[in-house]
Amino acid sequence: IFGGSPVAWFDSPLTSFATVLATNGWLSFPFMMVVSLGALQSIPSDLYEAARVDGASRWQQFRLVTLPSLKPALVPAVILSVVWTFNMFNIIYLVSEGQPGGATEILITDAYKIAFEQYRYGYAAAYATVIFVILLIYGTWQNRVTRASEGV
Repeated sequence: IFGGSPVAWFDSPLTSFATVLATNGWLSFPFMMVVSLGALQSIPSDLYEAARVDGASRWQQFRLVTLPSLKPALVPAVILSVVWTFNMFNIIYLVSEGQPGGATEILITDAYKIAFEQYRYGYAAAYATVIFVILLIYGTWQNRVTRASEGV
């Protein structure tokens, strides 16, 4: 349509993976924006006024008022986003089905193939449990790291 040559998005592993990541980013953008907007609107204007009175620049206001105020909302949102990305089976299956040559497959697509292509339901259930444990460990670790840095 614009005079360029067509792009074969799913011929190479790099472009295929980039396409899946772009799709995931596009789909997760509204969630992150709603969380960010809600968190931004909850910051009291008095904090910015006090920072201005103390002589803080716009950058200092952003770094010392806005970011710390956004942290309680953004940390759980980022944890959820990572967990959802880790389990983005629907995006991979609908966009590329793991092709070319399994380049876009992740653990959850592997569990699906074990269950519904190899008919090894018990193994797939155990595999999914391992995935759950990995995500549980990640979420717990992320919460501890976040709590440890709150006092800083």
